[in-house]
Amino acid sequence: MGSENSQSDLLGKKIFFLHPSAVVQNDIAAELIQQEYEVYTAKDHVNLRRVLKKYPDSIVFVDIDEQMPEKDWEAWIRGVMSDPETSRVGIGILSVKDDEVIQRKYINSVRVQCGYTVLKSDLKISINQILDILKAVDAKGRRKYLRANTENETTTTINLPVNGTFVNGTIKDISVVGLSCAFTEDPELVKNTLFKDVQVKLQSMLLKVEGIVFGSRMDGLAKIYVLLFTQRIDPEVRTKIRKYIQQNFQSKMDLELK
Repeated sequence: MGSENSQSDLLGKKIFFLHPSAVVQNDIAAELIQQEYEVYTAKDHVNLRRVLKKYPDSIVFVDIDEQMPEKDWEAWIRGVMSDPETSRVGIGILSVKDDEVIQRKYINSVRVQCGYTVLKSDLKISINQILDILKAVDAKGRRKYLRANTENETTTTINLPVNGTFVNGTIKDISVVGLSCAFTEDPELVKNTLFKDVQVKLQSMLLKVEGIVFGSRMDGLAKIYVLLFTQRIDPEVRTKIRKYIQQNFQSKMDLELK
C-alpha cells in the first residue's frame, strides 16, 4: 500500500472524467491537459470501478447530470467510497445545477473529497475551482511533465538534418520538453549540438521543432539519443504535443476500460 502512495507522490494521480458532457470534455478536460495533468475520460461507470481498484489513488469527477438519475450516481459514488479497494479514490461532483440541497448532501453527508463544482456559463470560474481542488490533493505529485511512451508506434518518427542529408529515426518517448529517439544507423550526434529544422511526426501531425542533443544511452544494441527542445518552440506545438500525449494515454486506458 505504501508503494502505491509513494508512486502517486512521484508520478501524480490519474484524473478521470466520468460521462463528461461535451463542455466538460472539450473545455475543462482540455484545459487540464494543457496544465500537464494526467486526464482520462471514461464512459462506463461499471468498468471504471474495476479499473479504479488498479489505480486506487485516482481522482474521478462525476458529471451527475449525465447518463443516469442523480440518486443512482449517489449509490455508485457511495459504493466506490465504501469499498476498501477504492476508498482512497478522490471523488468530485460536476453539475450545471446549482442545487443547494444536492450540493450539501454530497459535501456533508456523502463527504466527497474533491468538492462540488457548479459548471457556470463562465467556464474559467469552474476550471479554476477544479484546479484548486487538484492542487489541494496534490494531483501532480512531483512530476512536472507528462511523457508518452511511443516505443511500439510506427507512426511516431523524427527527421533530422545531419551533414546535408535528412536522417529518419523513431521516437521512443516524448514530453513537451523533449524526446528520446533511435536510428537504424547511428548518425553519431554530438552532445550539445543544436538542430534547427527538426521534423517530428506524431501519427498524422507534423511538427517543426528545434532541439539540442542532451546525450545518449545504450538500450541493448540500440543507441538512444535524448533531444531537448529549445525555448524557441512554438506554443502551438506544445499544445499539440500535450494533446497527442493525452490521446496516447487514453488509447492505452481504453483497453483497460473495456
